[in-house]
Amino acid sequence: MYASESARAASASESRYRITVPIAPARNARVIALDARSAAVARRISDGPWANARFYTCEATRGRRRADEVLLHGIDGVPAALDDMLRGTDVVVVIATDDSGGALAAAIGSACSARAITTAGVVLGDGFEADDAVAALRPHARVLLLSADESDAFELLRALRV
Repeated sequence: MYASESARAASASESRYRITVPIAPARNARVIALDARSAAVARRISDGPWANARFYTCEATRGRRRADEVLLHGIDGVPAALDDMLRGTDVVVVIATDDSGGALAAAIGSACSARAITTAGVVLGDGFEADDAVAALRPHARVLLLSADESDAFELLRALRV
């Protein structure tokens, strides 16, 4: 009788092929909340087990479309320019709950694409409150998660090794 593939993979002889070193976290992750509700989500999840992640909010001003016009604030309220914040960044996760940050999402996505920074988007909410944010992130985000469950934002950050 032959052992199943799972049984063979779990055998002592196959253990030499197992990776026993933990996967290193992303070196410099940034999480940017685009609106008031997503800022509240970012504040709640910022206390998670993150390596070098930094969390930011930005003011959703509809007219801002260029990266040099985007002003962020750390969770602690300290202002930061987008260009400065992106230096040395490996991954950017953008969180939105409505359309008020659509133009900012496009500017952030373009700035990340220009620098070859992996970008992910999390759009939280029910219905179509954030269609503009989704449309703005779609061309830039390698991962775009639409969910009504706030815990999915936390899980995406874990999956990205933030």
